[in-house]
Amino acid sequence: MSAARLYVDEDVHSAVAAQLRRRGYDVTSAGESGNLGASDGAQLEFAAFQGRAILTFNVGDFCRLHTEYIRTGREHCGVIVSDQVPIGEVVKRCVRLLSTLTADELRGDTQFLGSWR
Repeated sequence: MSAARLYVDEDVHSAVAAQLRRRGYDVTSAGESGNLGASDGAQLEFAAFQGRAILTFNVGDFCRLHTEYIRTGREHCGVIVSDQVPIGEVVKRCVRLLSTLTADELRGDTQFLGSWR
């Protein structure tokens, strides 16, 4: 059972990644990875290649991408979508999710961060 690793896309403030790292989680961001401006599909591909679930505020596009991955038999490491709430709330919900679900449990799944209040 390995801990999930996280990739934060550019819609989510980089402070989320920094605060999660301070709490001991393995997190990187689009900015740190040189992926600012990349398409949503490229962001998800990068996260999957790196073995990371992706955290995004872009619910519609990433739910569509998740469905496309399932339809075409591709695998990602998890999609975590959130409404735009304060940074501290995003961090708190992520901590709950990441301390509960393993990387294997997130693989190929979509989680709505609002369920982790």
